[in-house]
Amino acid sequence: MKRIVTVQDISAVGKCSLTVALPIISACGVECAVMPTAVLSTHTQFSGFTFHDLTDEIAPITEHWKKEGLTFDAIYTGYLGSFRQIELVEKLHETFGSTLIVDPAMADNGKLYYGFTEEFAARMAQLCGKADLILPNLTEACFMLGRPYTETYTQAEIREMLRELCALGAKRAALTGVSYEKGKVGFEMYDSVTDTFSSYFGEHLPVAYHGTGDIFASSCVGAMARGKSIEDALKVAVDYTYECVRLTLADEDRRDYGVNFEEAIPYLIERLK
Repeated sequence: MKRIVTVQDISAVGKCSLTVALPIISACGVECAVMPTAVLSTHTQFSGFTFHDLTDEIAPITEHWKKEGLTFDAIYTGYLGSFRQIELVEKLHETFGSTLIVDPAMADNGKLYYGFTEEFAARMAQLCGKADLILPNLTEACFMLGRPYTETYTQAEIREMLRELCALGAKRAALTGVSYEKGKVGFEMYDSVTDTFSSYFGEHLPVAYHGTGDIFASSCVGAMARGKSIEDALKVAVDYTYECVRLTLADEDRRDYGVNFEEAIPYLIERLK
């Protein structure tokens, strides 16, 4: 069985970060170790949430794992909350030499998340430069490249951005949430190793839910660990994320803070066959 370690926070309620990464990757038939960077009572959509920083635990955990002779097939990072956490992830990667997959979760809809700066985006770009695969959305890509954000773009412009992202050092970059026609959304990827592009689009439902980016990245990582090619793993992620949103919209008792990813897990398992 493959073993992945994912580095991100725990929002105890909210269906994002580790509370989706752990069950989704496990459902793929892959062991998922966790490196928690912080504990929150809920995700940040809620007001008055509690927060406990775990940055100081990362180095001791890394050292213990090293002493135990543990190995990991991949390191997958999600939301990282500080420059120090990025530095510690780089040391984790140096220690274990695993495949590195980075979801630079720091911005959306043209804006950085609360507390992040353009300097942080530049530092995240350095981490992405060490990765085998990065999974930014358009906003995150624009901030890392110092480009102005736009909601309208051509395929040629997207491909130019992807080349620039790989010029940072990443072997492969997949832009998520890409849409070239109304009612369709998916990804466009550039593989700098083979100098090829690929893309895939599914149905777009005109709603937005917290945590879908984490669901996309986690299902992609799980599918890769199960032996899917990167392109096929990204296709699984597009289809599974859509199914999560579809089932949520069909649920009259749905929560307003996340999607029904649990209900869609049987679909994910079937999709991996």
